[in-house]
Amino acid sequence: MRDKNNKHLGIEINPDLHYKLHYIAKYEGRSGNGQILYLVRKCIAEFEKENGEIKVEK
Repeated sequence: MRDKNNKHLGIEINPDLHYKLHYIAKYEGRSGNGQILYLVRKCIAEFEKENGEIKVEK
């Protein structure tokens, strides 16, 4: 179920990149949205590993 506290992020993406994203997502058993979230989390984890945890201000 959708969490109403989550933020929405709209992006523009060219058709070739969109196709390739969905191709990889399907190959890895994810939706396009799930693949994007996976990649964002991976990027953040790598950044924090090198630079320390990012503190979330609320």
